[in-house]
Amino acid sequence: MSAAGGSNPEYVIARVRARRSSLLDEDAYRRLVRMDPAGIARFLEDDAYGAEINALGTRHAGTDLIEYALNANLAQTYRDLLGWADGQLYDLIARYLRRYDVWNLKTVLRGIYSDVDAETVGDDLILAGELSAQRLHTLAELGSIEQVVEQLERTRYGDALAAEYDAYLSSGLLFPLENALDRTYYGQLLSELPSGQQTRAYTEFLTAEVDFTNIINLLRLSRSGASLDPAAYFLEGGALFRLETVDALVQNPDELVATIRASSYGDRLSGMLTLIERGRSLIPAEHALEVALLETADSLGYENPLSVTPVLSFILAKRREVDNIRAIARGREAGLDVETLESEVVIV
Repeated sequence: MSAAGGSNPEYVIARVRARRSSLLDEDAYRRLVRMDPAGIARFLEDDAYGAEINALGTRHAGTDLIEYALNANLAQTYRDLLGWADGQLYDLIARYLRRYDVWNLKTVLRGIYSDVDAETVGDDLILAGELSAQRLHTLAELGSIEQVVEQLERTRYGDALAAEYDAYLSSGLLFPLENALDRTYYGQLLSELPSGQQTRAYTEFLTAEVDFTNIINLLRLSRSGASLDPAAYFLEGGALFRLETVDALVQNPDELVATIRASSYGDRLSGMLTLIERGRSLIPAEHALEVALLETADSLGYENPLSVTPVLSFILAKRREVDNIRAIARGREAGLDVETLESEVVIV
């Protein structure tokens, strides 16, 4: 549908609830972690991923087939959301799904940087944003990072990429360009929003997402001990941290944890913070933050049942299902044991 006309939240949310009820449950994951990649592919073929498995089966096999089918299904699922929505609801969903434009542009940049052929880059794209497959494939076929930056000059990402191009040249690393894409995405998510209840719930959710992204970034920096500038990893738009204080917090891990614990997220993240204080791996913390963000979206959905937040909650849950299946397939290929694979699965 389109941004024209009035919103249709009742219809979209009914469709979303039906889709969410069909996501894999704990029992399905318990079976998947015991299958080899061929068995996982057969399982997916009999589930919601059948069309993609069959369409890609002549070109790919094994874990590559699974991964490309997951990407294609994820993209189609999100395009379905946009196809159902109208008006302001369409606009808010489309804004959020621009994260896949960022994903795809990073994939193109990494492909050129690593001298990967354009066809392989194309298989890794998730076509759920605004940039067309043709535009992205054209970018992937360019011969240099400089040409990609030039081609994106008139897009919403052009100014930010141009501003960081010299930093890319001097460092030889893609991080300045990738960070520019992330900052542009989050900055524009919250800019020039229309007023109304839809927007209030949407803004509250996004504020939490930015906060949780900053939490994990700062925890990683604090744990790493590397002499990196925290400001380079900090996203504006959250409510928990201020740019001028993040450096001191990274240098003082206890104060960082105390700040998070004292925040409005403290109760929800208490278990995760206890693991951090005990020096445990950050992987469970990342999983806990994913669950907490989904719980935040669900809570906002209960409070605002006809807002965009039930749709955002489904977007997160679907993305997590795809990530779970991908991790299981790659883990089985690498010979990981069942217990390890079960620890990688995040049930939402």
